[in-house]
Amino acid sequence: MDLQTLTYIVVGATFALYIGIAIWARAKSTSDFYVAGKGIPPVLNGMATAADWMSAASFISMAGLIAFYGYGGSVFLMGWTGGYVLLAMLLAPYLRKYGKFTVPEFIGDRYYGRSARILAVICLIIASITYVIGQMKGIGVAFSRFLETDYDTGLYIGMGIVFIYAVMGGMKGITYTQIAQYCVLIFAYTVPAVFISVHLTGNPIPQIGLGSTMTDGSGMFLLDKLDATLKGLGFQEYTTNTRISTLNMFVYTMSLMIGTAGLPHVIMRFFTVPSKSICKYSLLSPS
Repeated sequence: MDLQTLTYIVVGATFALYIGIAIWARAKSTSDFYVAGKGIPPVLNGMATAADWMSAASFISMAGLIAFYGYGGSVFLMGWTGGYVLLAMLLAPYLRKYGKFTVPEFIGDRYYGRSARILAVICLIIASITYVIGQMKGIGVAFSRFLETDYDTGLYIGMGIVFIYAVMGGMKGITYTQIAQYCVLIFAYTVPAVFISVHLTGNPIPQIGLGSTMTDGSGMFLLDKLDATLKGLGFQEYTTNTRISTLNMFVYTMSLMIGTAGLPHVIMRFFTVPSKSICKYSLLSPS
């Protein structure tokens, strides 16, 4: 069996799994559609949140940033990670306690005005469209590469699959689909990293393998080999010491934290848990 056929089988099986979950978890009520019936256990909700983060707009972009800027590019990780802490500690429990389905509903009631609610909806639409543009670009690039199609075809395939499980299952279907995505992504990230680390350094733990010497007898550290490979490809070396100023670091981190805490699809996650007391746990568990 050639590689392309195997790719079609794996991708097709994944699509079938997502559609099957949508059929199984199809929404039967307004509560199911908007907040998954408020019955998602905290650990599963954390897995779904983590799958939200490991997306085209963050994971693929982070890999590109670190490849382009070197290790100095990883400072952006602090903002995205800190955003979940900000959300879990200052926003999630209180919005969940209020009992509304959406943030604009909360803002409209909290500030006693339809104008505030309309403004919240406008902000929500702008943020959502901006984020979806990045996600769709990632979908088109990834699917066109894996399925060996043109960009437009790959984009339409990805949009079609998302449309099916989002419309059929609502938030409930999306949540359980993202739990499946979490399992697929963690497996896809971890297994190759472990085998590459074992093959190159003899160490099964990739994080330790990065600082280990290679098994080819050269005595070269894996990080040095990685630096040489990246520079040969025209990128900055991974271990570069390039750093931004303290002020820029603070501004980058705070803007990314606030932006992450304001992402509509992440905010909706804490509406799906059974009670406000486990909001913090669910957002800070596997994510």
